[in-house]
Amino acid sequence: MTAQTRAQYGILSAGAFPPHATLVGSRHITAPVEEIVAAVSGGLAGVSAFTVHNAGVRRQGVGLVYDVHHLADGSTPNAAFVDLAARVDSAVAPLQTPAPNHTQHHFDRDTFRAHLSLVSHDMYVRPDLSEEVEEYVTGLPVAFPETFPGDRVTLYRTRSDDWSGRWWRTLTWDHVHTWRLPS
Repeated sequence: MTAQTRAQYGILSAGAFPPHATLVGSRHITAPVEEIVAAVSGGLAGVSAFTVHNAGVRRQGVGLVYDVHHLADGSTPNAAFVDLAARVDSAVAPLQTPAPNHTQHHFDRDTFRAHLSLVSHDMYVRPDLSEEVEEYVTGLPVAFPETFPGDRVTLYRTRSDDWSGRWWRTLTWDHVHTWRLPS
């Protein structure tokens, strides 16, 4: 999806990251990698894999996402997903340092929405494309799984020249570590 919207409209933000559902975002952490990995490992202790339900393309804020926040009924939040995000957030919160140019976003269990971004921050600067892009995305014949295992947590290191601006134009990321949750 993100490759298609980039090719058709030059939309970059959702595809600037590897495909993922953010558990903890917008945290400025300068601790050594080993310390971050140890903290997340501790936060994941006792957490088992769970089933993720994909309700398909939905509008979220200015963007479009695959809604993976709810159970199969479409209205009950997937408590395992919310709990996982809360545990990872609690694990890394003590490692956070003040960011030089970034608004802080603290985890809130009530507003957290697990999702896979398809179209995101570009729409703040191109709201004129919103309806057209939504029609294009929902019209693409892309099959998606209704369920899949939530069995991996991955840590990425991200960098951008300007987190308060159009960060997706200069974003780079590196894979740091992956944890496999037991079944």
